Amino acid sequence: MNATTHHFTLERVPTPIGLMLVLTDAQQRLRAVDWQDFESRMHTLLRRQYGNAAITLHDAAHASPATRALQAYFDGDVHAIDTLDVATGGTDFQRQVWQALRGIAGGAPISYSGLAQRIARPTAVRAVGLANGANPIGIVVPCHRVVGANASLTGYGGGLHRKRWLLDHEQKWSRIENNCDRPE
Repeated sequence: MNATTHHFTLERVPTPIGLMLVLTDAQQRLRAVDWQDFESRMHTLLRRQYGNAAITLHDAAHASPATRALQAYFDGDVHAIDTLDVATGGTDFQRQVWQALRGIAGGAPISYSGLAQRIARPTAVRAVGLANGANPIGIVVPCHRVVGANASLTGYGGGLHRKRWLLDHEQKWSRIENNCDRPE
């Protein structure tokens, strides 16, 4: 029996915090977002999600809707990514956690415990942390919005400097939206 082959388009997008990798499928659904300096980890996560299925990557001929939305996000429209269509592999539990991540508002991070409570699994804090770490679609499935119980920055696959930047970026634009601040 032949395994399925997934054909994804790869874009390399400059951002204020490094070169971002964006993978989409033929239906323009987002499959992965990661950083060039963590490209090998992205491939590992894809292999874990899709098992024996073959994955082929093709360079994009033009910017996808996902890339355009991510660029708008970096330009200050932090809600531009809210309705992007995503598709993931993973387990049912992982997909449940990843869906809950999309419900965390920008500028309002929560703890792993808070996320576990959101999915009605308050004792699954460690499992939530593992699912968070296996998230293939950073920023759009905003695993960076999960912090330690004392609001400390905990691990982020793209590096803590990027997590801090993303949280600060979202908080800044949330304040501006609420007329509490003006852009610098």
